[in-house]
Amino acid sequence: MRNLTEANVTDAVLAAHAGCSEARLKQVLESLVLHLHAFLREVEPTPEEWLAGIRFLTETGHMCDENRQEFILLSDTLGATILIDAINNRRVPGATESSVLGPFYMDGAPERPPGTDLGGSDGPHVRVAGRVRDVGGKPLAGALLDVWQSSATGLYHMQDEAAPPYDLCGRLRTDTEGRFSFTTRRPASYSIPTDGPVGRLLRRVGRHPYRPAHIHFIVSAANYTPVVTELFTEGDQYLDSDAVFGVKASLIVPLKEDGTEADGTPCYRLEYDFVLEPERAPAPRRTPSSVGPLEPAIHLRPSAPARLEKDNAG
Repeated sequence: MRNLTEANVTDAVLAAHAGCSEARLKQVLESLVLHLHAFLREVEPTPEEWLAGIRFLTETGHMCDENRQEFILLSDTLGATILIDAINNRRVPGATESSVLGPFYMDGAPERPPGTDLGGSDGPHVRVAGRVRDVGGKPLAGALLDVWQSSATGLYHMQDEAAPPYDLCGRLRTDTEGRFSFTTRRPASYSIPTDGPVGRLLRRVGRHPYRPAHIHFIVSAANYTPVVTELFTEGDQYLDSDAVFGVKASLIVPLKEDGTEADGTPCYRLEYDFVLEPERAPAPRRTPSSVGPLEPAIHLRPSAPARLEKDNAG
């Protein structure tokens, strides 16, 4: 380590971890070092640019609290969350596809009776109904649906000081035939938070911050693999440009008019069946031997002379 150079520093860092006794931790650190060093060799950041990146991550951490997780938002907008989700939720054909959890899920929503109204004060009512079954068509009695969504103004209950706790949230169980139903408000497309570093980054790269209208679900049943997913309303203008890359064609559903309110405004109906696959052992993790040697990652691309724009704002 007394004669470190651009050419050998990566080997020195890898050697420093050689004594790690935790195989998975060692694998993760080795891959992280190799790809991080490859990134630095490709981009060749200046010290000022590297410091700007550190400031960005520091500010991202400062935006995290019990009601908001800016790092999850960053992961979402970079497509990392949906990629991790896809890797960890490879489903059998016919099973409901997963999607991102999002940064606004809060555990502990009250369990509500079938047909319950989840609340909300704005927007048309929507009756949501369907079944939970397995891939063979068997209805799953007693399956649990954990449901949450934003209001018509685009705010989740923990963001809106005027909303009661767990507004537009609830947990419901299916009946003996696997059926469920509840009433909610029509979801609206909304902007993810843009008052923090993630919002500033989106503006700088010319991306919009909007998500298409959706309702979140976690659906689970004994001896079946749970699914974290979302249902998106057909026709939304942001279905093809979701800021967090969560849309899948199988999760887009139509809203059908279903009568009117007392004041004449339309009500809607949404129908969807969730399909779970039997629980199975977690897939084995890849090891360095199963994916080949890691060292070539250093040479992803030749070093580039171009410099990143300096982030004066941090």
